[in-house]
Amino acid sequence: MYTLTKWLNNMVKHWKMAALLLCASPVLAQDSTLLTLEQAYDLSRQNYPLIKQKGLVKQTAELTIDNLSKGFLPQVTVSGQATYQSAVTSVPIKVPGIDIPTLAKDQYRIQAEASQLLYDGGATSAQKNMQQVNALVEDQRAEVDLYKVKERINQFYLGILLLDEQLKQTELVKKDIQLGIKRVTAQVNNGTAFRSNQLVLEAELLKAEQRTIELQTTRKGWLDVLSLFLNKQLPENTALQLPVVKTYIMAPGINRPELKLFIYQDSLFKTQNQLISAKNRPRASLFVQGGYGRPGLNMLKTEFDWFYVAGARLNWSLGNLYTTKKERQLLTVNQRMVDVQKDLFMLNTNTQLKQQESELNKLSQLIASDERIIDLRAKVKDAANAQLENGVITANDYLREVNAEDQARQALIAHRLQLLQAQINHETISGNQ
Repeated sequence: MYTLTKWLNNMVKHWKMAALLLCASPVLAQDSTLLTLEQAYDLSRQNYPLIKQKGLVKQTAELTIDNLSKGFLPQVTVSGQATYQSAVTSVPIKVPGIDIPTLAKDQYRIQAEASQLLYDGGATSAQKNMQQVNALVEDQRAEVDLYKVKERINQFYLGILLLDEQLKQTELVKKDIQLGIKRVTAQVNNGTAFRSNQLVLEAELLKAEQRTIELQTTRKGWLDVLSLFLNKQLPENTALQLPVVKTYIMAPGINRPELKLFIYQDSLFKTQNQLISAKNRPRASLFVQGGYGRPGLNMLKTEFDWFYVAGARLNWSLGNLYTTKKERQLLTVNQRMVDVQKDLFMLNTNTQLKQQESELNKLSQLIASDERIIDLRAKVKDAANAQLENGVITANDYLREVNAEDQARQALIAHRLQLLQAQINHETISGNQ
């Protein structure tokens, strides 16, 4: 008992520090004093800081896709220049009666160009798809981390339930001791028993009181930690409803959020492969240029003049062809790494499920044995109670039987909670909650 309580206290300190770092927002008072495991799941999810990341991921994707869509809007650029050159083109032939003008060495030009992209090889579409799938990947990563919070809630919730059952059993032990004190006190008053027998029982009652204080303090610590994760103040009298598993049937298959993450990651590799193909395709656009300068389009005219040029443009960058093969190989390697991670996850998960199934079978047998032991111990204690009343045995003998029954009931309490925990853990590990 001391080892269990010490372990619980250590766990309280550890998780309290972690929860304080995660949930720094102020807590709100809770009207109801009844809490279910499903409510604990919902509240922890709503108030866990990581839930805010999901909204930010969605917003980032929407803004990025919106910017990519603007790539097909007309693009306008304005430029200007003034230059002076050391020589200009001239005609070295003089024709009588014809004056061939000479260009000025100082030249000026200001122009604007509007272009409309017609075809980009599918690059914009591929980038949009990649942003959408990447948002799904990041959102699912958050889901994976949020799912892990369930394991912590299970630990806190079931730990408190175990403490509640131990408190109930401690009260039963105290009643047995008080009954023994009442009978021994009567014997002492009648001169048929020694005062030391009464003192032994009273000392044992004080130890039981200490045990109650220790369990209540530990329970409050666990409840405080649970309050931080739920972002709701849980009063000390908060009752935790025992999850009922009437007919436990292990659901087939695994339905964990990690599996959906692996699917999204595979889709991301496919969109990245589409983007590689799009970069190797040509781009086509229309354009129109207009401006004012000297000279204009007529190079032999020395005055300032307006001008414009319109047409179609085709660009095809072949430099990406040098790296395409390696880029595809890199995607293949990364995809294989994800496949390895998936295989490892399935192996570990199936191993944990087998361990839980073995634990379920063991605990079921132990509980059946505990019930038989308690039945026998209760009969022995009742007999010892009658013997104490008749002065046949001492208070120490009676306490020995009371403690033996208490230990048997404590074992049953622990095994029942462990069975419930194994059932819930099996559902959490498989994702079939």
